[in-house]
Amino acid sequence: MQENAIFSVIDTKKNKLKRNIIAELYRAESGTIAQLANLIQTSVPSMTALIDELNVGQWVKGIGTGTAQYGRKPSLFALSPSPYATVVVDSTVHDTKLVVFNLANQVLHRVDLPLRLANSISFLDNLRDALTDLANQIQADELVIIGSGVAMPGLVNPIEGINHTYPEVTRNGQSLSNLLQSIFDAPVFLINDTKAMLVGEHRFGLAQGKNFVLSINIDWGIGLGVITNGAILQGMAGFAGELGHIQMKTDGELCTCGKIGCLETVASASSLIRRAKEGLREGRISALAERHPDTIGIELIIEKANAGDAFCIDLLNDVGSELGRGLATAVHLFNPELIIVNGVLAKATRAITRPIEQAIAKYSLLNYRDNLSIELSLLGEMAKLYGTQAYILQNLLDLEYIP
Repeated sequence: MQENAIFSVIDTKKNKLKRNIIAELYRAESGTIAQLANLIQTSVPSMTALIDELNVGQWVKGIGTGTAQYGRKPSLFALSPSPYATVVVDSTVHDTKLVVFNLANQVLHRVDLPLRLANSISFLDNLRDALTDLANQIQADELVIIGSGVAMPGLVNPIEGINHTYPEVTRNGQSLSNLLQSIFDAPVFLINDTKAMLVGEHRFGLAQGKNFVLSINIDWGIGLGVITNGAILQGMAGFAGELGHIQMKTDGELCTCGKIGCLETVASASSLIRRAKEGLREGRISALAERHPDTIGIELIIEKANAGDAFCIDLLNDVGSELGRGLATAVHLFNPELIIVNGVLAKATRAITRPIEQAIAKYSLLNYRDNLSIELSLLGEMAKLYGTQAYILQNLLDLEYIP
């Protein structure tokens, strides 16, 4: 009995070290045995044995040699690109993406579906066939799914696995999590889309090494991700960052949340399209008038603005100004060093960031703007996908599901 207890303690410690190695190789992409031993704080012989076991288990592989100042070059190791993989579901009110990643963060499969997120069981029914087809492809490729994750807008409680904005899709019983679990036979994790975006920026994008960051997701709604003291702010239930539902106008329009005059009613992509159509009905002169109202979308408004259409330029300027005014409040609350702009409206580039900058300059105190930069995401839509993949892997490691 005592020997079994000793072996159990040793195995527990060894598995913890293995998980630390996987986490470090995911973060750094590669490392030598000496580097890993130093980071994990174990001996070189112990690290050699652990790497050998992870290699046998197909978690890591040698990728050549590193550099050395003197003598023999050390072997370099990285996470193995197969057989282990994850499934990411990125669902929004305009489409759904299914992406399969390997541990090297490479996209193995991607399916873009014209399936809009809706608070209805029918959404799950429409998604089931596409997920089943993807599972068949994964099986044909002899991949092993170790986890899946869902990035979606709304009030996502990641601990409970519930999206309070879309309860019909995430309630107990027949739910998106249960659907993924039944098809891929692996743990499922839910994350708010804006927080997924921020995880991606923190791991692989502009927020790397930064301690105080705001990430604004300007999509059909408006989300805010916050990094403070180097950690992503979640809030008690995971709801921190709902900037889109701060009130901007007491006599404003009714928001989808049921409140009046939210920021989303004046500064989201959906509000931009609505205001464009209203302006045309009122007789505003624009090249948009040549198109059927049903075909007017964000890309078209941005295209016409870039071509010099005054009405479209005014629309983007108004939206950017309202966003900047809302962000000025967040700047005062969190005192960031960097604001990252992402989402569908980020495609407008300077046409959206310029008025944001001007509004922040107008509505925030001078000292808060010292050393504050506002930048467009370099990762774009991949920030959310990478972030969800990283979130899956971190949860699998923290919850000791692997190796």
